[in-house]
Amino acid sequence: MKRGAIRNIEKEVLSDQFYTLNRYTYEYEKEDGSWELQRRESYDRGNGVAILLYNPGEQKLILTRQFRMPTYVNGNRDGMMVEACAGMLDEKDPEACIRREVEEETGYRVVDVKKVFEAYMSPGAVTEILHFFIAPYDETMKTGPGGGAAGETENIEVLEVTYDEAFRMMDRGEIRDAKTLLLLQFARLKGLI
Repeated sequence: MKRGAIRNIEKEVLSDQFYTLNRYTYEYEKEDGSWELQRRESYDRGNGVAILLYNPGEQKLILTRQFRMPTYVNGNRDGMMVEACAGMLDEKDPEACIRREVEEETGYRVVDVKKVFEAYMSPGAVTEILHFFIAPYDETMKTGPGGGAAGETENIEVLEVTYDEAFRMMDRGEIRDAKTLLLLQFARLKGLI
C-alpha cells in the first residue's frame, strides 16, 4: 500500500474501567486515491515489559505460572499460564520497570539486563508495545520468595526449569504465551540457551 493516509479522525471512549477501549472513525486513503470511511476499536492497556531469566551455568530458566482470566474464557481449561516474567510499563524507563518486576515476581535482583527488541503484540486491536529483555541470573541474586507485589492479587508461582524442559513444555503446548515463546526462540537462535 503506497498511500495509507488517514484524515478526519474521531475518537469515542467506549469503556474506561481498568484499561481504555476506544472507537475510532476515520477516512482511509486507498491505493487508487479514493477515501473510505472505516471504524475500528482499539484497546489501550499501556505498554509493557518482559524478560527471560537464564542461568548459563546451571542451564536453567526462571518462568512464572499464574491464572489469566482471558485465557480461561477462551478455552484454557484451568486458566493457568506459564510465562516469562513481565509487567505493565508504569514508568518511562523500561529497564528500571523490568528490574522491579523481576524482583517482585521472582525474588531475584538481576544485574546484567539487556534489551533485545520491542514489538506490538496484537496490532489489530491493542495499542501495547512490549519491551523484551534478557538477563542471566544465579542463586547469589536471590533476595526473596517472589510471587508478586503485595496487594496486586497476582498469586505468582515461580518455576525454575532446565532449558530442555522449557522446550519440551513448548512442544507439549504447556507454554502458549506469545511473549515467552518469542523470548525462548530468540535465546535459542542467539545461542544463549
